[in-house]
Amino acid sequence: MRNFVAAIKLAKVLTHLLVGLLTVYFHFPKLTQAQKNRRIEVWASALLAKLAIKLIVNGKPAGAGPMLLVSNHISWLDILVIHAAGHCRFVSKADIKHWPILGALTTAAGTLYIERESRRDAMRVVHHMSEALTDGDIVAVFPEGTTGNGVTLLPFHANLLQAAIAVDAPVQPLALSFIDATTGQTSQAASFVGDETLLGSLWNTLKSCNLAAVATYGVPQWAKGRDRRTWAADLSTEIASLKASSMNPRSP
Repeated sequence: MRNFVAAIKLAKVLTHLLVGLLTVYFHFPKLTQAQKNRRIEVWASALLAKLAIKLIVNGKPAGAGPMLLVSNHISWLDILVIHAAGHCRFVSKADIKHWPILGALTTAAGTLYIERESRRDAMRVVHHMSEALTDGDIVAVFPEGTTGNGVTLLPFHANLLQAAIAVDAPVQPLALSFIDATTGQTSQAASFVGDETLLGSLWNTLKSCNLAAVATYGVPQWAKGRDRRTWAADLSTEIASLKASSMNPRSP
């Protein structure tokens, strides 16, 4: 029965992805940026609903930029969850750009792509992030650089924080968690770590029951003289604290 329900969910998800792709190609060229952002939020929220994932938002997402959003990273679902809570521009690994369907959707959402193994490319992306922040955008990064187990944080890479320092933009810490909505305990249903494949993670998510995504937003902060490494360490500590506080989630 669980596999049957998962198959029904999958059909709804694929249909929704196709609708999103058609919207990008035929409607986005006619929309203002604000209208595009709102469409993305609504589309992401609807996709979470089709996956039967409840979204719980604690704290207050930034309504406007400039703002650098710094979050822990657990799953391929993270981007969807953050978009549903409030649109932003992500910095993501370059190979996502070439994924079927998803690549077109992430590009349309204003994603900045980075070759993570290249120091020179990191400098290029920091420059474009600084431009986006100066233009008043909300830009989101995952400083762990890869997905973790959802329990403990991986070390934070500090390079991309230089964009906020360069233009004196605030940073908002964000803690993500996936939990069983009934018990409040950490769930591994959305896990995408190590040797797990995207398709395998998707199927596990589709088979899950009572899954909730918790997004806990902290208070925006400025560098105030901190270098990027010190700031990254402080943000890691703050996000760990936010994660701990979110284990007793409440609906907004």
